[in-house]
Amino acid sequence: MKAKQFAAVLCAAAVVCSGMAVYAEEFNPDQVEGAMTIEDVRAEFGEEVPVADGITFGGVMKSLSNEFWRTLEEGYHAAEDKVKEAGVDYSIVIDATTDEADEIGQQTMTSNMVNQGVTAILASPISDSNLTSAVEDAQDQGIPVFNVNDGLIASAEYYVGPNAYQNGLLAAEWISKQLGDEGQVAIVIGMPKAFAARERTAGFKDWIAENNSGLEVIAEQNADWDRQTAKNLAATWIQQNPDLKAIFCNNDTMALGVVEAVEEAEADILVVGVDGIGEAYDSIRAGKLDATVDSFPYYMSQVATECALRVMAGQELPRVVATPQALIDSENVDTEAAEIIGWTDATYVKAE
Repeated sequence: MKAKQFAAVLCAAAVVCSGMAVYAEEFNPDQVEGAMTIEDVRAEFGEEVPVADGITFGGVMKSLSNEFWRTLEEGYHAAEDKVKEAGVDYSIVIDATTDEADEIGQQTMTSNMVNQGVTAILASPISDSNLTSAVEDAQDQGIPVFNVNDGLIASAEYYVGPNAYQNGLLAAEWISKQLGDEGQVAIVIGMPKAFAARERTAGFKDWIAENNSGLEVIAEQNADWDRQTAKNLAATWIQQNPDLKAIFCNNDTMALGVVEAVEEAEADILVVGVDGIGEAYDSIRAGKLDATVDSFPYYMSQVATECALRVMAGQELPRVVATPQALIDSENVDTEAAEIIGWTDATYVKAE
């Protein structure tokens, strides 16, 4: 490990050790002050990102059976290719669970990465607590941890991901406009232990309350990110609530299941998801799913990589870097993602 790289890692570890009180469980990246976007980061620290040889990141994700996580993985490798094009010896090792409920398996893979001596860990935990011990082990060994996307690691030095609370705000606002600000709505929640599920639900309900909206949440229940569970849940709601007008789902996988239930019931109900997976886009084009709040995972993982490499270079980034998101419907479903978010690739250079 190069001297500068080692110093950066020790610095990050020192921040953790000296600031445990700051990183208490009440930490909420959606509400923290001083958060930046990647555009803010580049304006503050410069467009070029110096990278030393010999850095290896460990990427910990959820099940690759979910297209969202496959796309996040693609973004990690796209960033890896860009760094290598600058003539730098850099790599990322990625591991993922077989299903999105395997908390112990994800903890084990994280511990394995720590034992392998990766330079930093970029982790998307299944729940808010399943990686706690593995993260503590990493930090004890001077390995900084970047919490990417969802599942909250309260003790992680950095959080890189979308504002999950805003996911819910965007969905509620869009549904309100479509329904003329009145009607019965329901919410399909992901895993109750997942930070993103709680925040997306809270954002949706708070928008309704704070805007004195005529929308009425008449049902809400978790489906644990599962498509069939969400479909069954929606089918029951449709039977029990003939005036139901819209269903907000915490992710697209569940939303696509709900769409199936709506179609089978021949009901006129709006369905909105979160994540922006390819199947959701196709469903919107087909006139089935009505909208999704895209978190652009392909670019999210590139932002996470850039931020982590900036920290390795000794740059003092804020604890939270918010990644792009946008509501996608029939009006912009065919617009290129890079155009929607104004994306430009990072500029990597080999550190001297």
